[in-house]
Amino acid sequence: MYAITIPEPGGPEALVWAEVPDPVAGEGEVLIDVVSSAVNRADVLQRQGFYNPPPGASPYPGLECAGHISAVGPGVTGWSVGDEVCALLAGGGYAEKVAVPAGQLLPVPAGVDLTSAAALPEVTATVWSNVFMVAHLRPGETLLVHGGSSGIGTMAIQLAKAVGATVAVTAGGPEKLARCAELGADVLIDYREQDFVEEVRKATDGAGADVILDIVGAKYLDRNVKSLAVNGRLAIIGLQGGVKGELNLSALLNKRAAITATSLRGRPLVEKAAIVAAVREHVWPLIADGVVRPIVDRTLPMADAAEAHRVLESSAHVGKVLLRRPAG
Repeated sequence: MYAITIPEPGGPEALVWAEVPDPVAGEGEVLIDVVSSAVNRADVLQRQGFYNPPPGASPYPGLECAGHISAVGPGVTGWSVGDEVCALLAGGGYAEKVAVPAGQLLPVPAGVDLTSAAALPEVTATVWSNVFMVAHLRPGETLLVHGGSSGIGTMAIQLAKAVGATVAVTAGGPEKLARCAELGADVLIDYREQDFVEEVRKATDGAGADVILDIVGAKYLDRNVKSLAVNGRLAIIGLQGGVKGELNLSALLNKRAAITATSLRGRPLVEKAAIVAAVREHVWPLIADGVVRPIVDRTLPMADAAEAHRVLESSAHVGKVLLRRPAG
C-alpha cells in the first residue's frame, strides 16, 4: 500500500507519499480500506519529531479515519467485511489501509457521508471524554472553549449547546467568531483584541466559567484559573502556549476548583474503547438527529498532506481539514 511517511522530521515537506508494507489485522482488530483521514495538531507534532507514536502503533501519522472493513481478525464480533466505519487510531490514518482495535470502531452516523465521517472520531472522543466524562458539564452551566473555530472547538460548541449549556469561545478575528456564533456560541471573544478573563466575568455577572476546555496550556494557566467559577473545572488538552506555567494554589483553593490534563492517543485500549462506546451512545444519536454535525473546512488529496499541514499551521481553517486517498 501507499502511506504518508516521515523519513526525517521537519517542515511539511518532510511528509512523503511512499510505498510501504500492508498492515495485517491481528487479534481483536479489523483492517480498514481507508477512504479519508483528518489532520490533527498531534500529526504536526509527530512530523516535527516531538510526538512519537505509542509503542506498537503505526509509524505513520493520522489519528482517525473512515472507510470500509476489508478483513476481520480473530476474536472480533459485531463487525463484518464491507461495513462502513470510522475509527479512532493511535496512528496510521494517512494511508490506504490501517489495522485498528475493534473497540475503537464506530459506524458511520446516519446523514453523514463516508468521507466526512473521518472528521468525527478524534473530536467527539476528545470533547466527550474531557467536557462530559471528566469535567461533568451540566445543563445551565457555562463552558469556555479556547480555539472555538478549531475542529475540537466546533464540536465542543455543538455538544455543549445540545445539553443546554451556555458557551463562550475565544477565536482570532470576526470571521471565525461569526462561524462560532452560527454553531450556537453565546459569548464571542476575539483573543487578539479582548481579555477573555474580563469578557467571561462580564458575561457571567462575575460568576466565571464552570468548565474551561483549553488547548493553550501554560500561557493561559493563570488567566484560566481567574476565569473559573467556584467549583469550576479546567480541562487542559493542548500545550500550544507552552508546558510550564505558574499556578496560584490559593486562587484554586478559594474557588474549590479542579484542573485535569489528559491526552487520548496513549491511553490503554480498554479506556479508548470505553470512550468510543460513550460517544456512540451519547453523541451518535445527536448526529443522526441533525443536532450535531461534522464541520469540514476542506478536503485535499492524501498525497498532498504537506499542504494540509500548512493550512493547519496557518490557522486559516474552521473545523477539520480532511485527506482523501486516491481512488482505485
